[in-house]
Amino acid sequence: MKNNGMHISWLLALVATLGSLYFSEIMHFLPCKLCWYQRILMYPLVIILGIASVRKDHKLTIYVLPLTIWGACISIYHVLLQEGVFHEAATACGPVPCDVDYLNWLGFITIPMLAGTAFILITIVQWMTWRATRA
Repeated sequence: MKNNGMHISWLLALVATLGSLYFSEIMHFLPCKLCWYQRILMYPLVIILGIASVRKDHKLTIYVLPLTIWGACISIYHVLLQEGVFHEAATACGPVPCDVDYLNWLGFITIPMLAGTAFILITIVQWMTWRATRA
């Protein structure tokens, strides 16, 4: 993991970013407020992890983890909102309600779940990379 952790994390962030752009620009799904927050946290990871991969700089993990952990928390909240665990006023999330489910593959795979999975995977890979570089 020491040699490839940054590359794997960068690839995960890149796929998540391209996926979100595909859903909004090609499929014309309007992002809600929580989707925007997740994008704000994911998009810079492509640049940060890309630079870290090229420079083989494992110290950037300290900058990546707060973004991924925060993004995972927002994604988890968003999934729970879509599942009806939390309820929000229709206008609280802006012009597009946050509980709208544009995508529902296999009955449980939603856009916030895809984002959350990416955030969690990047967090795990970064933590494993950090541990490997400390040993």
